[in-house]
Amino acid sequence: MTKKLFEIIDRARVEEVVGNDVAIEGFALDSRKIQKNYLFAAFKGSVSDGHQYIDTAITNGAVAVLCETRPENLKEGISYIVSKNARLVLGDMLSKFHELKSKEYKLVGVTGTNGKTTVATLLYQLFSKLGYKCGLISTVENIIGTEKIASTHTTPDVVSFHQLLNQMIEEHCTHIFMEVSSHAIDQDRIASADFKIGIFTNISHDHLDYHKTYKNYINAKKKFFDGLPRESTSIVNIDDKVGKVMVQNTKSRIKTYALRSMADYKAKILEDNIFGLNLDIAGNDIFFKLSGEFNAYNLLAVYATSMELGEDSGTVLTTLSSLQGASGRFEKIYKKGSEKLGIVDYAHTPDALENVLVTIKEVVPHDAKIITVVGCGGDRDRTKRPEMASIACQYSDKVILTSDNPRSENPQDIVDEMMRGVKDDDEYKVLQILDRKSAIQTAVSLAGITDCVLVAGKGHEDYQEIKGIKYPFDDRKILAEMLEKI
Repeated sequence: MTKKLFEIIDRARVEEVVGNDVAIEGFALDSRKIQKNYLFAAFKGSVSDGHQYIDTAITNGAVAVLCETRPENLKEGISYIVSKNARLVLGDMLSKFHELKSKEYKLVGVTGTNGKTTVATLLYQLFSKLGYKCGLISTVENIIGTEKIASTHTTPDVVSFHQLLNQMIEEHCTHIFMEVSSHAIDQDRIASADFKIGIFTNISHDHLDYHKTYKNYINAKKKFFDGLPRESTSIVNIDDKVGKVMVQNTKSRIKTYALRSMADYKAKILEDNIFGLNLDIAGNDIFFKLSGEFNAYNLLAVYATSMELGEDSGTVLTTLSSLQGASGRFEKIYKKGSEKLGIVDYAHTPDALENVLVTIKEVVPHDAKIITVVGCGGDRDRTKRPEMASIACQYSDKVILTSDNPRSENPQDIVDEMMRGVKDDDEYKVLQILDRKSAIQTAVSLAGITDCVLVAGKGHEDYQEIKGIKYPFDDRKILAEMLEKI
């Protein structure tokens, strides 16, 4: 595909254009990925400044440069676009380049601290079973129809996102469901995308390493809804006290869902056990295969979205009742012939960990002990580490603090910070085993016949990142192996 540069520039957002109306064949944020006749986008990031690589990009074939600051030395034959809002300009250029606004598709974005993956995955599974060809952009995987594509970020960078979106539409996906992270919103990675629906699940303590304050984190999420147009719909969890804040400035239609508050879409938990949930939705008593109150919210968000997309209520509920949810989210692992239960969950925030542990406590036998294996990721929000340990101790009979993805940090330093959240009265129930496999093995060996072992933090991940190297490691496989051995 080729487009003329001036054809895809929004002049209202640009301070200066220098050079000719060159033909553009592609875009890249990384100078190493530049090809002949590409546009190079140079942004100032938190780690590096793309402006330093402009000359390299030109050497590699760039014919145009989008930048936030005009370079001192302009190269002859190269076109430069200068804008303080360069990220937004790039999003608009990509949308025009791929002609996304002229194509028919329904894009649904899910944002919030917890539940994004489950809601997006359930929507993808549901609408696929309803007969639509769907796309999924998630933490776990990206899928076009039935073809799976590796996923490295919750939301891809702006160039990759528009390329993926265009690929899904060209392959006739009518519905596209995606997780929208706070980082992606803040960095305008989803700029100029036409969302039909935006969903807010909930918000709690996370990503303060990036956003610095809880208010900044809330505002990043809110920015997504602020940008939705009148033709779109916001669907928000009104039981979360931040739900109303999310949509106070949106132009979109507002629909609410709740278990406890007055809302457009309501559900009531009739029964919650280890096998699943009985919910009353729209006067229907339906059994779902997912457990826990947090999944009642997720299921209700999916139901509300399907109603806003014009689907039949009975068909949706019947189909939804057959679905399993996302991989590594409250995933139950049993040993054949044993009542001993293992659960793997991606819970890596205090709120998510508490939700999972509260659910386990409610659905396992009253005399069952809960043994929790948990760590915290390195090079991430350090303020949540003591809280994670405190919550684990509050709801567990035994806690094993271990490595998660330590990345560049010393695992012992991470565990030491977690230990600050352990009260003196709880120290007796805490073990420190830095080797994650040994930690899981110990937890299983400590569990009695009716007890439950929770392995939290990594969920679907099939690796452990240590000092820049990703080693094969899958909590689900390790836990299943240990349950079979013991």
